Amino acid sequence: MKALGAAVFALVLAVLLSLSLGARQVPPDQLVGALVGTVTDRDVLDVVWSVRVPRTLLGVLAGAALGLSGALMQALTRNPLADPGVLGVSAGAAFAVVLAIGVAGVATPAGYVWFAFAGALVASVVVYGLAGLGRDGMSPVKLALAGVAVTFLLSSVTSAFVLVDPESLSRYRFWSAGSLSGGGAEALPQLVPFAVVGAALAVACGPALNSLALGDDVARGLGRRVGLVRLQGAAAVMLLTGVAVAAIGPVVFVGLVVPYLARYLAGRNGSEADQRLLLPLAALLGPCLLLAADVVGRIVAPPIEVQAGLLVAFIGGPFFVVLARRRRLAEL
Repeated sequence: MKALGAAVFALVLAVLLSLSLGARQVPPDQLVGALVGTVTDRDVLDVVWSVRVPRTLLGVLAGAALGLSGALMQALTRNPLADPGVLGVSAGAAFAVVLAIGVAGVATPAGYVWFAFAGALVASVVVYGLAGLGRDGMSPVKLALAGVAVTFLLSSVTSAFVLVDPESLSRYRFWSAGSLSGGGAEALPQLVPFAVVGAALAVACGPALNSLALGDDVARGLGRRVGLVRLQGAAAVMLLTGVAVAAIGPVVFVGLVVPYLARYLAGRNGSEADQRLLLPLAALLGPCLLLAADVVGRIVAPPIEVQAGLLVAFIGGPFFVVLARRRRLAEL
């Protein structure tokens, strides 16, 4: 409970910083007044309610979805380097967005968000279909290999399409950087139901994931239906990652870094902690990382804003290298 309390405190702090910091600073008294309705300054109200609140809500939704899907994927595949992108979800969404912009002529995030979501789902289904081929059925290794293959294929096709269509290149370039200011907040009402269903599926997997950590044979001996658990987890990952990518673009490394932060917060033996604790922790810490990156991006080089996805990648790249070089990586 202490870990959850600390995560909730960190999330509240990140939300307050996101609402108050930026090109225009909003003092705490004015921020509270704008939220409760006691401030009449139209400029302050516009900054808080028209810009900061939608942007912060988008960061909370996308961060929670990426953090939760990352923790779930690492538990499902028993791969400490697993990231939602390994299933080809991000690549599928990006490819669908390019088609929406270049072929269908869709110009707003509220319009192409559905294409991104559909692309994420289709790519994930293809990956799981490929991983299930063969007499041995699906395995974590086959799943990862299928995801990498589909990701490279879709990324190559997307790059080729963008290069021959300058208009698509211009619009896609901003979306692919991963930004909370790209207009994705317009699609929040459409995305929230999918995120809720995905989160419910993920949390429901918690008890079964503890059994899977002991190995498939042990899990079956404990009465777990391993195939059904993986299918349920895959559906949750598809929904959560699809929602996040559709809203803010293919932000990388949030799903990799956040589960480690959750394990650290859970204690010294966090890698062996109850998944029923780690999953909520990841859902709370994901928005903290994404909102922190967004706030830093607003103030690091004013008046220019650096996209949150770029800053997360700047942090996650070295983090990934350090993890990959650890000799005891398999123990996680």
